[in-house]
Amino acid sequence: MTNADFEKLVDTSDEWIISRTGIKERRIADADMFGSDMASNACRNAMEMAGCSPEDIDVLIVGTVTPDYRLPSEACVVQEKLGLVNAVAFDIAAACTGFINGLTIARPMIETDPTKKCLVVGCEKLSSITNYKDRGTCVLFGDAAGAAVLAADTNGGGIISTFMKSDGRLGELLWQEIGGTKNPYTPENVYNGRDKLIMSGSEVFKVAVREMSIASEKVLKDAGLTGDDISLVIPHQANIRIIDALAKRLKVDKSRVFINIEKYGNTSSASVPLALDEANRQGKIKPGDYVLLVAFGGGLIWGAALVKW
Repeated sequence: MTNADFEKLVDTSDEWIISRTGIKERRIADADMFGSDMASNACRNAMEMAGCSPEDIDVLIVGTVTPDYRLPSEACVVQEKLGLVNAVAFDIAAACTGFINGLTIARPMIETDPTKKCLVVGCEKLSSITNYKDRGTCVLFGDAAGAAVLAADTNGGGIISTFMKSDGRLGELLWQEIGGTKNPYTPENVYNGRDKLIMSGSEVFKVAVREMSIASEKVLKDAGLTGDDISLVIPHQANIRIIDALAKRLKVDKSRVFINIEKYGNTSSASVPLALDEANRQGKIKPGDYVLLVAFGGGLIWGAALVKW
């Protein structure tokens, strides 16, 4: 879905969208494609790259805020589609930080039992909760999934340090008011877009830049490293201005920041693994490189992970 498509829907322009967000296009799933379908495809690609079979996976962690059902979990739906017969499967609802939180949860599982293999995936069908009458938010979001297989490493690589934090007092800066048990979908409710994503953009921007910077500095300090040691920063692809501000705060040249927001927009929990996969397949990450993953999302919640490739 291109910026030209949005010019037909709301009062906006290609120049306005690009200058303020960096987004040129985004992918929108067909009506009959769901989050579990995208997640399953991403997981298959990850397992193929890792050279493992469905039977090898011991843990499946899915980060999503747009599951197929409220029950069962998205992870159980994906487990069935992939035939992960030996896995425990569960969801985490951490919005845009879902993948990083999944890595953080999987890490001690492997450290405790090095024979374990964990599959971590972020998947979102954000088009299902986007208000296409709200010009301030509708141009931002797209649908996607990304996944990674985690296993023990004996060569000093892997997840070096992680950090997670949230502040529920700021939850209404980015939320979906209607749809839960407090405000359920009912014929009597006048939704007025409150059943879709609602965001206070300028306030979210300020908190995102500050907290993503702090989270990044925290994982670097814990590892005894600085921004100079980072080969590649893979930030959540929410807004080009946030990414630019983060790079400036970390004193990392933009050539060491991976950006693909122009093609996909904000894909929430899928954003970081999607970018990580593209960076890897494009040969931008070499063995021994330090890669910084950082994200921020609704909750509000944020986190970072430092990986030695």
